[in-house]
Amino acid sequence: MDTQEALVRQYEGTVKFDQGQIDNARLQLTYSRITAPSSGRLGLRLVDAGNIVRAGDANGLVVITQLQPITVIFTIPQDSLPGLMQRLRSGEKLPVDAYDREQKKKLAAGTLLSVDNQIDPATGTIRLKAQFPNGDGNLFPNQFVNVRMLLDTRREATLVPNAAVVRGGQGTFVYVINEDRTVALRKVVAGMAEGDSVSVESGLAPGELVVVEGSDRLRDGAKVEIPDRAASAAPGEDGKAPGKGEGKRRRKEGA
Repeated sequence: MDTQEALVRQYEGTVKFDQGQIDNARLQLTYSRITAPSSGRLGLRLVDAGNIVRAGDANGLVVITQLQPITVIFTIPQDSLPGLMQRLRSGEKLPVDAYDREQKKKLAAGTLLSVDNQIDPATGTIRLKAQFPNGDGNLFPNQFVNVRMLLDTRREATLVPNAAVVRGGQGTFVYVINEDRTVALRKVVAGMAEGDSVSVESGLAPGELVVVEGSDRLRDGAKVEIPDRAASAAPGEDGKAPGKGEGKRRRKEGA
């Protein structure tokens, strides 16, 4: 009886030893399989099948770039920083949109992630980082994009074209066209700009006409002519459109 019990324990020890051999073989197999530490897009492989690789290789096997989510770094003027920090301290998530190079196609929508800790003295700007889910993969690493961040919404604001605002020794002003076709220099306080338009905080009322071309040749009280686009596109007296020479002469006379 004692001999049989010892034999059973001996066989149990043999089974455990064999199980240890199996576990060791499985461990060696895991070392032969390389698992990516994170998800992303693979670049061109740096080694080919049959190459010898070592744990200390500087280049590795391949470069993995994370695409979802992806971040975009952009800059804003330092004058816009106080308003931005006030919104961030209130706990708001500021929406950020990424557009293509021509600013016509919207590529992705995201939110502001963080703000840098110092202003660049050479450019007077500060760097911001926005994060985008990039579920459709429209954003690509090192891609150039134009970023628009919604900082505030101004309602019932007075907008004028950027070209109408003149900045000179007298400050910021526009030339307002009066009913008698004379212009008056009007000092204004310019606000935020968006695209080709700029808001006017004070000094201009909605509906007033302003000069957008030729402001450098005007002075206060000068007379101007508002061209009639419909008349310039209309045919001549004989029912035909003016020829090249005639069109040039008429444009010169109306200048």
